[in-house]
Amino acid sequence: MIANHLFRALHFTLIVGVHLMCLLAVFTGVEAQTLVLCAVLYVLRMFGVTAGYHRYFAHRSFKTSRPFQLVLALLAMTSAQRGVVWWAWHHRHHHRHSDTPVDFHSPRHQGFWTSHLLWWMEERHRTPDLGKVRDLARVPELMWLERWHVVPPLVLAALCYAWAGPGGLVVGFCWSTVLVWHGTFTINSLSHVWGTRPHDTGDDSRNNAVLALVTLGEGWHNNHHRYPASARQGMVPAQVDLTWLGLRLLRRLGLVWDMRTHSPEAVQAFRQKKAALRSAPAAPR
Repeated sequence: MIANHLFRALHFTLIVGVHLMCLLAVFTGVEAQTLVLCAVLYVLRMFGVTAGYHRYFAHRSFKTSRPFQLVLALLAMTSAQRGVVWWAWHHRHHHRHSDTPVDFHSPRHQGFWTSHLLWWMEERHRTPDLGKVRDLARVPELMWLERWHVVPPLVLAALCYAWAGPGGLVVGFCWSTVLVWHGTFTINSLSHVWGTRPHDTGDDSRNNAVLALVTLGEGWHNNHHRYPASARQGMVPAQVDLTWLGLRLLRRLGLVWDMRTHSPEAVQAFRQKKAALRSAPAAPR
């Protein structure tokens, strides 16, 4: 109990501290250079979360080389969301128990704030069950990063300071960190309460176009829960999935391959269902 309270207090202090550091922009100023840095880091780090943490390490939806696997891990971990082994463990647990009482972050059972952020601070979620992520636990460099997960974000923070001074640290690093945090966390919280449900998945996952833009495609969350092994979450071109476009570019460069996606039959069934819903008569008021 004491360890849980201590861990939660330290984690809470860190998270609140980064949020408060964002306010120091009043003193550092907000310049075009640091805003561009913030925007670029947001996109790169969010891609690290979506393509790295999520679609590769958690779901193995494509293949890559061992060196580029390490690049994806480092990029993902600059977002300060702990190691890829821990991230994949909790996400696989989420899919096995989605929106049941043992789901770590179900809005149905834990409420909005716990599902959005507070679950992350609990000591019982601190240590991953390596038996559930054996494929990752066998890789020495990933386990080293797991122990030293603070290194990638700290190195990035130092580089931001070296590049643009205090404004680079505050606006470039801290602002983008907070934005990536809350963008990621909306998938745990809002994507289970707000949006449409074209697939019956047995949980509360929903598709949300706004969150898909914020998270480079992760907002097509009901699609994802229906087809979790797919590297593409938008099922049709109108469902913009920027992470998928990024992965296609990496495939053209030869850095990733064997990307799994929806079968033509699944896409056709999805289109037919959408067409049927559009043509259905409106319910009487």
